[in-house]
Amino acid sequence: MNHIYDKAKEAQKRLKDILIPSALGYAPVLSRIAGAEIYLKKENLQLTGAFKIRGAFNKIASLVEGNATQINGVIAASAGNHAQGVAYAAKHFYLKAVIVMPEATPLLKVSATKDLGAEVVLSGDNYDEAYAKALEIANAQNLVFIHPFADDEVIAGQGSIALEMIEERKDIDVVVVPIGGGGLIGGIGSVYKKLCPNARVIGVVASGADAMKKSFENNHIFKADSVRTIADGIAVRDVNEHNFALLKECVDEIVSVDDEEIANAILFLLEKQKLVVEGAGAASVASVLHKKFAIKSNEKVALILSGGNIDITMLSVIIEKGLLKSNRKMKLKIVLVDKPGSLQGLTNILSSVGANIVQVEYDRTSVMLKYGDALITLALETKGEEHKALIREKLKSHHYTFSEIS
Repeated sequence: MNHIYDKAKEAQKRLKDILIPSALGYAPVLSRIAGAEIYLKKENLQLTGAFKIRGAFNKIASLVEGNATQINGVIAASAGNHAQGVAYAAKHFYLKAVIVMPEATPLLKVSATKDLGAEVVLSGDNYDEAYAKALEIANAQNLVFIHPFADDEVIAGQGSIALEMIEERKDIDVVVVPIGGGGLIGGIGSVYKKLCPNARVIGVVASGADAMKKSFENNHIFKADSVRTIADGIAVRDVNEHNFALLKECVDEIVSVDDEEIANAILFLLEKQKLVVEGAGAASVASVLHKKFAIKSNEKVALILSGGNIDITMLSVIIEKGLLKSNRKMKLKIVLVDKPGSLQGLTNILSSVGANIVQVEYDRTSVMLKYGDALITLALETKGEEHKALIREKLKSHHYTFSEIS
């Protein structure tokens, strides 16, 4: 653990002129919800939109120092953020870069990586399959593989985040970090346990990619069959032994958040903090919003927003999940008698309880309907769970048959 701290100090020097300064920002609304002082480390505002530029640049810089003529090029496997970090660093040092990404990687991340001059190869359903392909290409083309998390220089680069945080505030009691492969929390945790050993380091995984949490709690590596989460940046299936050993030394607790909770956190950050953050980046906020660990009223808590490279085409879906989770939206299917005035009668009832209709679908042809009936699908803006309960009560009192769509 101490060797990571020493390397992080070196990394900080290499990164000095590369990074965009990201001070800890006080989050007033989240602080009120948590009953403590909450601060955000906004790594989503870095040059490549994520913290990954730190580890990638530090690793490649360490290779180049005194050895540039012997490097044929670099290659990485990544869902996107590490890819952009490697591509940026390779371009900085005039090196060839090849990036292997899972086939389902958001277009934004693919395009951004290509724009930085890297060759992109799409292969596999997840990171681990892309990783295997990258190793194959590395051997064939004599390229240096830059691991996204299981490399001490990469981990040390991520640890520079903690050095900045401690230089700014030495009184942080709890640091909350998203976990994918464990490089970010390994670097941050190592520095904190060296300089601020009383600070709690808490990791957050997505419930659909929780192998690290299960491994941590059972004290042995747990192998997952698959991963599925909207937080693609932390969708890592397998647990790396090197990082697992490091996490056991510097992490106090690991919690999980599900996709609806992540979506709610993304929506919260958009509305309350005016920040665009991807699923992985919002995981730390989701853990506080949904009270996944204990926070004392006098504690100062720092949350790492690890990245902001969210696919715009998916943003509407994620916002929809967040609205439903926070009781800001309600979807209903209602059976009406198909005659003039039926729909107006329904809308009058909804209007009487202050429900704003934002979408209507009218179907009279479904084979599931009785003759003379129509199926109405409604999307309503709502003002919380009590408002939704009032809507249900009003519809039942007028003898409507309905069901809710989650």
